[in-house]
Amino acid sequence: MTGTIINAAAIIAGSSIGLLFHAKLAQRFTRIVFQGIGLFTLVLGFSMAVRTAHYLIIIFSVVIGAILGELIDIEKSINRFADYIKKKSRSQNSKFSEGLITASLLYCVGSMAILGAIEEGLGGKPNLLLAKSVLDGFSSIALTAGMGIGVAFSVVPLMIYQGGLTLFSGYVQHFLTEPVIDELTAVGGILLIGLGINILEIGKISVINMLPALAVVVILAIIFI
Repeated sequence: MTGTIINAAAIIAGSSIGLLFHAKLAQRFTRIVFQGIGLFTLVLGFSMAVRTAHYLIIIFSVVIGAILGELIDIEKSINRFADYIKKKSRSQNSKFSEGLITASLLYCVGSMAILGAIEEGLGGKPNLLLAKSVLDGFSSIALTAGMGIGVAFSVVPLMIYQGGLTLFSGYVQHFLTEPVIDELTAVGGILLIGLGINILEIGKISVINMLPALAVVVILAIIFI
């Protein structure tokens, strides 16, 4: 799990630098940085979403996943978890939850996280995760400057998700083939588009309750592709 540990360390280091900017930036600068993050999230989401070659799988994955997430009400549990961490860290940041959720999705739903974790788990050098660490480290500076300390705590879901893929790579490699990863990435892109819309306050989409779509798309892709 060396690659994931380095990845988490890079995010924490970047977040530490970003906190310095966040503390010194005037409100109007923080707002424009926040808007820039929203636009970047939209662009990244669209670039990932177009990787799909099976639109029906994507549609059914998002719809079924959203229904499951709404039934379980994942958003309520995630917000409760974020509030707990916020209370324990004594943070007064009003965007703590948004920072945690945004960073977690950005760092976990991309194909680099999946392929890099499997690469290391199968005994290869963590080259992809090291490259991802550099990208995540720099992006965490901008994210933290706009959203605050919540971004740093995204290392918790990152360690669980990416570290889990590394530990169980011997099992998941047979299922997470390139076509399946493409569909998974596309659904992740759609979630990022929804997240970007929320950040820019264009509308309010329950992105967190759509997270089961990431599991549903893997199942449907394995069955139908």
